[in-house]
Amino acid sequence: MIPDLTAYDHRVVLITGGLGFIGSNLAMRLSASSGVEVRIVDSLHPACGGDPRNLDGIARPAQVHTFDLRESARLRGILPGVDVIFNLAGQVSHIDSMREPLQDLGANAEAHLSLLEGCRAVNPGARIVYSSTRQSYGRPQRLPVDEDHPIHPLDINGVNKYAGELYHRIYHKAHGLETCSLRLTNTYGPRQLIRHASQGVIGWFIHQILCGEEIVLFGDGKQLRDLTYVDCVVDALLLAGVHPHAAGKVYNLASGMPIALVDLVKLMITVYGKGSYRFAHFPEERRKIDIGDYYGSFSRIQEELGWSPAVSLREGIRRTLDFFERRRSIYLET
Repeated sequence: MIPDLTAYDHRVVLITGGLGFIGSNLAMRLSASSGVEVRIVDSLHPACGGDPRNLDGIARPAQVHTFDLRESARLRGILPGVDVIFNLAGQVSHIDSMREPLQDLGANAEAHLSLLEGCRAVNPGARIVYSSTRQSYGRPQRLPVDEDHPIHPLDINGVNKYAGELYHRIYHKAHGLETCSLRLTNTYGPRQLIRHASQGVIGWFIHQILCGEEIVLFGDGKQLRDLTYVDCVVDALLLAGVHPHAAGKVYNLASGMPIALVDLVKLMITVYGKGSYRFAHFPEERRKIDIGDYYGSFSRIQEELGWSPAVSLREGIRRTLDFFERRRSIYLET
């Protein structure tokens, strides 16, 4: 189901992390409707990927505030009147979370507790949609992974993101806030951070192929992954933001079409028309937190909200490579 933006008419929407990858794509979509007021909060932390240029070409300007969610006084100043909050702020690098665990704790746990407390104090009626992660599952015990799979994160990022999810659930049950969590998996597409490898292997593959570098695959490249194109993730967010059945729920996002990393690289090379790859031994710091094969089930969100991925992997890769090819000076050059 493609969300009907008229459902957001005469509503005020706040996007935390709104200058980052998913947040900016969501803001761009919402700006297409003249009936929506969009507010953005982003700390613009250099490691998190926020960039004002992600909103280049936006149809209608958003109201942008630059501060950390832990600055509670500033946050509470913009929460009144907000109808829907898309809580996308955070730190997504698994490697960085192991190197700087306290920084990850602040970005992925404390910041969200601050937001929820702010809502409880000044706007308890807002719907809050939180971007959680499949990383909380750890190494799958069964495939496809559904929402009832055991939680065994392998890294600090997975622990803190899951803590953030639990905060949202507790505030729903204890305080009546309308919260919903989406467990995302390998989101890719325009506006993602591709300058370095810390924010996911898919973005780094994109960087390498566009820069004419040999793509490096760790291990045998047969690890299965589940990719979702960013427009499909935006669809899910928009549905969860207004659907009456979403409050208090947790949903997986998934593609339904898992692919081995080596086959993904071959597809990217085919779509782009050139490129090469080689295999390498797993670096120890990555091997310890690698989850092995992963693909999820999206049957719950399909049945309850009507969501399913609408963009094929080939088409998503084509759109992504084309976007970055035309904007090299912004996303590839420092």
